[in-house]
Amino acid sequence: MPTNNETRTEKEMLSREEHILADEKKILSGVEEEKKEIKKMSRAAMVFALLGVVLVVGAVGGGIYWYITSQRVYVDMAYVQAPLINLSPVHGGTLQDVMVNAGDTVGANAVVAQVGNELVKTNIAGLIVSTNDQLGTLINPGQTVVTMIDPNQLRVVGEVDEDKGLSQIKIGDPVTFTVDAFGSKQYQGVVDEISPTSRQSDIVFNISDQRPVEQFDVKVRYDVTRYPELKNGMSAKLWIYRN
Repeated sequence: MPTNNETRTEKEMLSREEHILADEKKILSGVEEEKKEIKKMSRAAMVFALLGVVLVVGAVGGGIYWYITSQRVYVDMAYVQAPLINLSPVHGGTLQDVMVNAGDTVGANAVVAQVGNELVKTNIAGLIVSTNDQLGTLINPGQTVVTMIDPNQLRVVGEVDEDKGLSQIKIGDPVTFTVDAFGSKQYQGVVDEISPTSRQSDIVFNISDQRPVEQFDVKVRYDVTRYPELKNGMSAKLWIYRN
């Protein structure tokens, strides 16, 4: 039979074991909390790392976009056009006959109209774009009866504001352009001519403090044999690249 001292000793040992177990639970609980904190910190670090990557990529992408856009001039208002050739009689008289219609293709030295006894002829081959069909009317010397173009002289003519990159454009600069009739299809050309005067040549007095912005024609040459689908008068958009 155990004595009082032995019983007391057993109780003390049990008490110590319980304290040790409690301390171990506290230690394990602390370890688990540290693991959770480490996981949180790792996630936060990953988020910050990803955010840093996104910012760097965005900065690089923005820099590339700025560089590309700074190297080109966009022209929203442009059209396919060739210089008009007006055919008229040397002597006046009654318009007797017109032998062609708009859209006809004619050769050089072709008779297109008769005014009095005079036959009006073409000087070069080309495309008829308009006619005076009012037979019997009096035509003055030099008055146009038929208008034509030379399709080989077709150009894409862009209207460029003087403050929207006009000074950056040079003869020979490469051009990419689209034509509204053919959607997003891209065509290639080069700057062929820059108008020396603005489209608005008349002086307009304005009481406003804001100065008017002048527009200048920029003509783009392209291979007409490569793009036969482009017709006189079609609307277009230009991207002119600094050479």
